[in-house]
Amino acid sequence: MQVDKRYCMSSYLMYRTIVDHEKCWSEQIRPHLWEDTIPRRPVHDSVELENHIKSSIETISKEKKVALALSGGIDSAILAKFMPPGSTAYTFQCIVPGVEVTDETPMAARYAKECGLKHEVIKIYWEDFENYAPILMKHKGAPFHSIEVQIYKAALKAKSDGVDVLLFGENADIIYGGMNGLLSQDWLIGDFIDRYTYVMPYKVLKQPELILEPFYKYTVDGHVDPHSFVSDIFRIEAMGSYTNAVQTAGISLVCPFAETYLAVPIDYTRIRNGENKYLVREVFQRLYPDLVVPPKTPMPRPMNEWFKDWQGPVRPEFWPHCTDGMTGDQKWLVWCLEKFLDLCEK
Repeated sequence: MQVDKRYCMSSYLMYRTIVDHEKCWSEQIRPHLWEDTIPRRPVHDSVELENHIKSSIETISKEKKVALALSGGIDSAILAKFMPPGSTAYTFQCIVPGVEVTDETPMAARYAKECGLKHEVIKIYWEDFENYAPILMKHKGAPFHSIEVQIYKAALKAKSDGVDVLLFGENADIIYGGMNGLLSQDWLIGDFIDRYTYVMPYKVLKQPELILEPFYKYTVDGHVDPHSFVSDIFRIEAMGSYTNAVQTAGISLVCPFAETYLAVPIDYTRIRNGENKYLVREVFQRLYPDLVVPPKTPMPRPMNEWFKDWQGPVRPEFWPHCTDGMTGDQKWLVWCLEKFLDLCEK
């Protein structure tokens, strides 16, 4: 591996991962990154998708004790229909004292009741981020995505409950057209770089690098194909986040959607007319004919509230006041990178 701390810092800020798996922070600190070795089944329509999910969950449930990470959305609700009756479903609930934040527990409880699952709520506090960040970073050999904290806490609870495998609906958005904003138009490369990049390194780091090769890979005639891009670059980052969090807790991860790929061209027209993730919606509507498809919400993380009073990084790698005006999610990336650099020195 090639030691390149500047590259690793910039890559994390831009992509939430180290996109070049041959780069490392130092001879002693090397990222443990997810490699895409999952056998994948081609999917042409929603019936094939439903059949694979059913078969995947039935197969793993015969061999292992499984539990489900259940949100208020349709992806994990589909998985819930095929879970063994009486198994456990965990739902995350972020807590900010005195502030009302997104709460998926009522809808998740409704799914759990209809599917005969035991429903448990995992309460997430800012203190969990402070306590678990060093553990997750040491295991990954890199700073990480903020969703890993609640996944890790749920996986710890699942392990204590005797669970072998934790199931997630991850990859449904990536593979089947749920990334509305990214798929909303034909992007010129410069516009797509600005839209996708989480934090531009030159806004934060005194010695930045602009890593553009992942965008070039999916650019033809000056336009980026957004579905091909997210199906590769974003998929690897996302699966790496889920895998690190669950494996750090000492159990296994299964994402049935990630075991498939869309074997026909994605229908951008349907997505841009408001029918995102159309195959997944069809499955949901067959399984829950009496329910309206709920609006899509990201995994709750009230970063704006938690980072409201943070003054920004103080390490010499960063510009002073570089986080002024950033969103909470952007501040998290800078905060986590600084904490990781501190950890490296220790």
